[in-house]
Amino acid sequence: MRYGTYLVPAAIVLTLGSLACKPPKTAEQIKQETQAAFNEGVQAFKDGKGRETNPYVNDKDNPHKAQGWFDGWDKAKADKEAADKAAAEKAAADAKAAADAKAAADRAAADEAARRAAEAEKAAAFKAAAAKALLTIHFDYDKSEIKEKDRAILQGIADFMKAFPAAKVEIEGHCDERGTNEYNLALGNKRAAAALAYLKTLGVDEARFTTISYGKEKPVCTEAKESCWSQNRRGEFKAK
Repeated sequence: MRYGTYLVPAAIVLTLGSLACKPPKTAEQIKQETQAAFNEGVQAFKDGKGRETNPYVNDKDNPHKAQGWFDGWDKAKADKEAADKAAAEKAAADAKAAADAKAAADRAAADEAARRAAEAEKAAAFKAAAAKALLTIHFDYDKSEIKEKDRAILQGIADFMKAFPAAKVEIEGHCDERGTNEYNLALGNKRAAAALAYLKTLGVDEARFTTISYGKEKPVCTEAKESCWSQNRRGEFKAK
């Protein structure tokens, strides 16, 4: 009976001894468990769970698991915040770029509109000045000399050419219906040349002019009388 009394305590002692002597975890095991807990923490954050839900927080024997879980949750949170910040910054940058592009396009459109308006205004001014200055001169029968009364017209044409340095003008020589075509073409050339020669004396570069003779091909009046013939014996000036 005495031996039976000590058998049970001895067995308990042996069992407790075996538990107390359980070998410690290796560094690799701790590393694997920490990584697994880290992954769980990441997933917990993605699932919308709070940091306080760490299932290992009370596991005193495995503090590395609790820390791994916290590290995973914190990393996932930091990554999301960084991604959200980057997305917000990109959206802001894209919005600014779009606004800048629109502003640049608006400025370009305004500049183009202003340029076109200025060109239109300039063209209108040129057209009005040309209409006022490029008047028709007339010649006596069978003559190509510039009349005294037409010299003021030619002066106005010279002033116009000086005011608009890019302007070029074609001088047309015309005749009345009397005479042959060949004679009138030659006379028209003389009349155009006479007008050009006079304009040269007023200081206008002859390179800005061209001359052409239409002879009697383009009458402005077709009645066979002096009042019409006098209108047809003319020099016309056309802006090019």
